[in-house]
Parts: sequence; C-alpha cells; structure tokens
Amino acid sequence: MALVAGAAILLLAGGVFADYWSARPPETVATYVGRAACIDCHQEESLAFTGSDHDKAMDLATDETVLGDFDDATLDHDGMTSRMFRDGKRFMVRTDGPSGEMEDFEVKYVFGVEPLQQYMVEFDRTDDMSPNEVPRLQVLRISWDTINKRWFYLRPPDVDDKLLPDDPLHWTGIAQRWQTMCADCHSTNLKSNFDPVTTKYHTTFSEIDVSCEACHGPGSLHVELANAKSLFWDRNHGYGLARLKGPDAEPQLQSCAPCHSRRSLLDDQFKPGDMYTDHYNLELLRADTYHADGQIKDEVYVYGSFIQSRMHHKGIRCTDCHDPHTLKLKSTGNETCTSCHQHAAGKYDVPSHHHHAVGTPGAMCVNCHMPHTTYMDVDKRRDHSIRVPRPDLSVELGTPNACSQCHVADQLKSLDTKRQTEFATKEYADWILAAQAGDESVADAILRTDTWCDEACDRWYGDSRKQPDHFGQAITAFRRGEPDSVAGMLRLAMMPTETPQGQLTPDMARASALAEMASSGAAEAIPTAKKLLDDPDQPPMVRAAAAGVFLIASPEAARRALQPHLQDPSRLVRTEVVRVLVASGGYQTLTGAEQLRVDQGLEEVREGMMMAGDRAGAHMAWAMLCEATGRYDEAIKAYEAAIRVEPNTTGPRSNLATLIENLAQQSQSPNSVSMLQRVGELRAAELPFLKRDANLAPDNAAVQYRFGLSLYLAGQFDEALDQIELAIELAPDVAEFRQARDLLKAKLAE
Repeated sequence: MALVAGAAILLLAGGVFADYWSARPPETVATYVGRAACIDCHQEESLAFTGSDHDKAMDLATDETVLGDFDDATLDHDGMTSRMFRDGKRFMVRTDGPSGEMEDFEVKYVFGVEPLQQYMVEFDRTDDMSPNEVPRLQVLRISWDTINKRWFYLRPPDVDDKLLPDDPLHWTGIAQRWQTMCADCHSTNLKSNFDPVTTKYHTTFSEIDVSCEACHGPGSLHVELANAKSLFWDRNHGYGLARLKGPDAEPQLQSCAPCHSRRSLLDDQFKPGDMYTDHYNLELLRADTYHADGQIKDEVYVYGSFIQSRMHHKGIRCTDCHDPHTLKLKSTGNETCTSCHQHAAGKYDVPSHHHHAVGTPGAMCVNCHMPHTTYMDVDKRRDHSIRVPRPDLSVELGTPNACSQCHVADQLKSLDTKRQTEFATKEYADWILAAQAGDESVADAILRTDTWCDEACDRWYGDSRKQPDHFGQAITAFRRGEPDSVAGMLRLAMMPTETPQGQLTPDMARASALAEMASSGAAEAIPTAKKLLDDPDQPPMVRAAAAGVFLIASPEAARRALQPHLQDPSRLVRTEVVRVLVASGGYQTLTGAEQLRVDQGLEEVREGMMMAGDRAGAHMAWAMLCEATGRYDEAIKAYEAAIRVEPNTTGPRSNLATLIENLAQQSQSPNSVSMLQRVGELRAAELPFLKRDANLAPDNAAVQYRFGLSLYLAGQFDEALDQIELAIELAPDVAEFRQARDLLKAKLAE
C-alpha cells in the first residue's frame, strides 16, 4: 500500500514538475488584443480607468465625446470670425483653410479632455484606404477651455500675427499635424505609416486612446496563460506582461517615460518593459527647453525633470503618487507628500518649516517644490524635478525659484504704467522670459524679488540652511563664457551622482555638459569624452553624449575612439557612434572592411531618422550622411524627398544644388550643362524661402548671412552685400561674415 501511495506521489510530483517545466519558447512574441480581453478578470482596474485622461486621450467626435459648444458659437481672432455649428450629426467649424479662404470643415476626432479639448479635421483620404487607416489629421487651433467653458484661439508661443496658410504653424501646417506632433502618445500601438513618395499617411492603431496595453504591453500571451489549465505562470515569460511592480522602479518609469518625455524616436518597436534608450533619445538640457539648473522652460513632459530629482535617485516611481488607472493623485493636498515625508510628527506640514499661514498657497508642498508653468494657454504643468527652492541660485544665475514665483508680483508697481498693465495678468514664467530677452526693468524687478527671498531664507534657516553646489552653476558659467568654465563643465561631466556634501548630479546634466561643449567646439572635452565612452558602467545617455563630442575631433581621433563601439549593446550609443563617425570624416579613414561594418550600422541610423520621415529635416540629415559616405545618388534622392514632404522648408534645395554643382564640376559628361542648369533652378526656387526666414528672424545673424550668400550665388551681388553687412551689424565678432564681405567688395571692385 505504501509503495502504491509513494508511486502516486511521485507521479503527481512528476506531473506538477512537467506542468511547471512546460513553457512557451523565449522568442514568443505577444500581440495586441484590446481592452475587452482584460475586463472580465480586471473589473476594478477597468472601472477606475474608465473616464480617465488616458481613456479620453482621443476619440471620435460624437455627442458623448465633444465638450465644446457647437450651437452656432463664434470666436473672433486675427480679423476673422470662426463659427462652430452642427450639420445634422456632424460637428463643423467654419474657419480659414489651406487656401486662406473661409471654409467649412468637419470635426472627425476629439483630442484630450482637461483642461482643454482640441478638435481634428481629416485630409487626404483616398478611396483605396481601408476604414481602419487614418489619413492626415490636422489639429485646429480653435480649442475649448473645459474649465472655464469657453472657446479660445491657441496661438504658438511668441506669435501674435495672423498665421498664413503656408506657415507650418498654421492649423493646416505640419506643426499642427496629429501624426507628426501628437499621435504616438495618444493612441495604443500606433504605426504612422507615412509614405514619403506619395506623401500620404496610412496610420493605424490597436485602440484609439491610451489603453491597457499601452502601459502593460501586448496582452495575447497573458490572456493565453491566464486561460491555460496550469498551476503556474510561464517560467520564461512570467505573467506575459511587463513587470512593473518589482523592487526596481526603473521598469515602471521607463514604461511611462516614452509618452511623458520630450524625445526623438530610434524606432517604433518599444513595448513596456523595454529599455527606454533602445528606442528613444531623450532631449537634454537645451537652453530653449530648460533653464540652466534644469527647471522646466518649454514643454518637456515630466520625465526629463523627474530623473533630475532626489526622489528618482531614492527609487520613487510614478505610482507612489499617482493611481495608475485613474491617474489621479492618491491623496489630496499635502498628504500626497506627507504620506512619505512624515519623519518626526509634523516636521514638514507646519509653519516652522514652510513659514506660511496654514491653508494658504504658500503652505502647499507642491507650490514650493513643484512650481507650475502654464502651456497651451490654460494647462498648468508642475515641474517634477521636485527641488528645494534656491533663491540664492536665482541671484547668482538668473534661474527661477518657487519663492519668487509668488512674490514677483509685489514688484509690479516698480514697472512703468504700460508694463504694469501688461504684466498684471502674466505669470512668473513670462517675467523670466522677458528678463532673458533683455527687458531691464523686469530683470531688475526679478532680481529685487530674488534678493528679498534669499534674505528671508537666511533669516529662517540661519546656519542650518543647505546651499550645496549645483550643476547649473557650471552650465551658466560656460554659457556666459567665463574663465575656466570649460574646466567646470569637465568636472561636471565626471561628477558622481551624489557627493558627500549633498550635491546631486543627475546623468542628464552630465550628458548635457558634454553636448554643450561639443556644440561650442570645446576640444578640451575630447579626452574626457573618450574616458566616459569607454566606461561600460556609464549610462547610455552619457556615453551617447560622449560619442557626440567626437564631431569636433580629427577624423583619425574619431576613428580610434568610436570604432570599438560600433556593436555597443545600447542602440542609442551605437547609432550615435555610427552617425558621428561618418559626420566627423572618420569614415574616410577606415579600410574597406571597416566601412562595410559602418554601412551596416547606418541602416539602423536611417531607420531611426525615418521615424520622422514626414519632416524634411530627417531626409536632409540622411542625405548629408550619404554624401559623407560617397553615396551621391542616394543623397540626391533624400534631398528630393525632403523637398517633396515639406515643399516650403528652407535648406534641401540649397544643399542639393551644391551637391549637383560639385558632381558636375568633377565629371566631364555631356550632362554637366543640364546639371548646372538644375543648380540654378534650385537656387532660384530657394530664394523666396530664405527671404521669408530672414524677414521672420530679423535679429538672427546666421539667417541673414545665409540669405546673403544665396543672393551672391544667384548673382545678385549688391543685394548680397547689403545682407551680409546686416549680418555683420548683428554679429560684429564673427570673422567669417567679415571675410565674406571683404571678398565680395573686392569682386565688385573688379
């Protein structure tokens, strides 16, 4: 009997082990199945998700989804009156179209829900398109304020004039195109499917909004495993979804990051659980998007700010504060922060810490540590770098701080009457931008506020006040051209994450230091860049920026430094290595076999660039790499594609003309005459766009100079001289401008 029982136990154990050991192959690829497959088992999560901003990220325009007033409402802007009305079940807008004339347009889709809703119009649908394909969609600038229940015209920043139909910022232009600017983050499993030959889109998505699989990954394998008659999940694939809840915060952060960051694409294959840097290139601390200390300036969408924070370096993740399905904060008021920051009872949420009356805005944690900036006229977004206010750095560097954000209005009366009226309704970010643009009265008002706030902090905290060094000091000194500032940037690039003195140096700041030195031609950065590139323990962001430094190295130095990294495991690093190796001239120093390996890597670079294949800049960038590798026929096709996808853009005609001219001069073929004739046609066609740019940027010396050179190449010598003189007036220290003027004067004197 015992023998029989033992055999039964062994048989049962063997069956259990066999059940555990059976598994789907590691290479099994999950596919998208839609939220309907999730609801039965995840009803609580589905209920929370319903009605969330993700759920309402995009939808068809229906009576249930449209929030705006289409009951024959009107909006006056730019000398015209746009009208929002109904035509049966259709929602219509009468406004200026691509012809410049007033036309009626049907609203096909709604976009977003709070604090504003936008509306989209469909163009270019052809008879051969399937119903699940989306053609070109354009986002109207006429928008609905869902908080104040009003229509408003959403202007581009710093643009007060009426937008003409050929302006890329016009609502029918590429800067207002759904596929180009919005689609990737408002729908699930989106594929743009732009054809640069026909310039048409055949865009698809699995679900119209941000659904379950956008965050958890494609769910077919999970559904299959959940329905299997097994005691175990899969030993190779676990639950069959991205693992977002483990002890490491990074998988969750990097699953949220693609849609909550300002970045470019390396490919369109990202799935939750993947490494961000294998699919995206995060924008660094550029002067036009971030302040020198990393605070938000332009729209940067949270992730780039958050990875600067001490919270990130302590392992905090998005769902510590936000419910992952409703997206709302888990707690109200200061409880969102004090649920973690308790320490001694009442240490933070009391006047002895924040020095403001309880219940006032100054007593709110977020107002001091996460100040907001308003974008899109009504959208207040908080800076997720979660920093201690530093008015002392504001005095030193001219950067913002949360204290001055509230108190700068106290200086309103110090402005002249006109400026008082103008700034009475402006927020702190507008004061900062005006000061940076050279408004001395506003700059003085900000400095007085910063000084007053700094002195208050000294009184409050005394000797216990913490004022560690900050990476913004090195970046500001470098931008100001101060002595020894290059050495400061080199130290910043090599800094540890945190020093014993409490200085926090995020990887993003270190990478930004390298990128700024490269763009400024600081050759002193090359040895440091090599050291960082060769260190496999450095994060991909830093190593990619280090590779970028070799654009200013000699071709031979670039070859020696970059060639060993052509097969780097990080896509971000290896594609930057390939790009820089070619662009620096290092490609020409390689042997034939070595060039073949680079050519293989270039295909991956091309794939990344063509993620923005509906923009001329992507084709131009690829054309220049093709030129550098001697692939002239491919370069010509790429320039032609740039002209085709954005006919009104400046650049591709000039570049193509120069390339064809060089090829004609090198060849002695009978086609040389026709080639040179095309050069003239291209340059003549480019002139109106260069003139347009010169008029739009009258204070930009480089733009004026480029227009001057083009006038010279077109044979308009007197006009060219005037234009180059204007460039010199704007930038008198640029030797290249003066040299061109002197050569042109000598030619005119012949």
